[in-house]
Amino acid sequence: MLRIGVRQRERRAALARGLIHRSFAAFIGMMKALGVLSYEVRGSEKLHRRGLLVLANHPSLIDVVFLVSLIRHPDCVVKASLIRNPFTRGPVQTADFICNDSGAGLLEDCIASVRSGSNLVIFPEGTRTPPSGALHLQRGAANVAIRGRIDVTPVLIRCHPPTLTKGEKWYRVPPQRVHFVIEVQDDIAVQAFVDAAPSEALAARRLTDHLTHYFAKELQRAHA
Repeated sequence: MLRIGVRQRERRAALARGLIHRSFAAFIGMMKALGVLSYEVRGSEKLHRRGLLVLANHPSLIDVVFLVSLIRHPDCVVKASLIRNPFTRGPVQTADFICNDSGAGLLEDCIASVRSGSNLVIFPEGTRTPPSGALHLQRGAANVAIRGRIDVTPVLIRCHPPTLTKGEKWYRVPPQRVHFVIEVQDDIAVQAFVDAAPSEALAARRLTDHLTHYFAKELQRAHA
């Protein structure tokens, strides 16, 4: 309906993202009201800004639903399969989310999104965390931060018991109600990584290593 009724692309995308934000918030609220899950959010005020690069770990299939429900003006990097799927193509294209198969222009699209005031959500692992809990971060998110000189807003996501994990069937319901904890951390400045490296590629590699250790350490602390 928005694609038919709103011709201006930027306004149409903003309206679609706002609708998705509210719909996801309603969905999370419904699941809480039905007793399917409970959750707590710490540091949510840090998300009440514009132009954020939000990087989060990815333990569960509904992590993106939680994050988009908390973030106004959200943008996401979505799988190309969502563009081809007839059930998801309309919302994804109307919201003008970034497709991960845009090749060499992907980094520029991500940087432009943040600079325009959108809050870009990326899972640096590229997929859900394996059941072992080992984090394997890809370098793409760090490249966006380094090349765009954009500080990182890290978000830690935990759920107990684990549910909707990688390789688990969506219909396998855990024996007890799932509890999510979403913790928004202080920003990580990237300029020091740029200044200390002779190239942006090396700076991105070092930032990726730092984020890998950072997430592993903070998640271990949170579980202690």
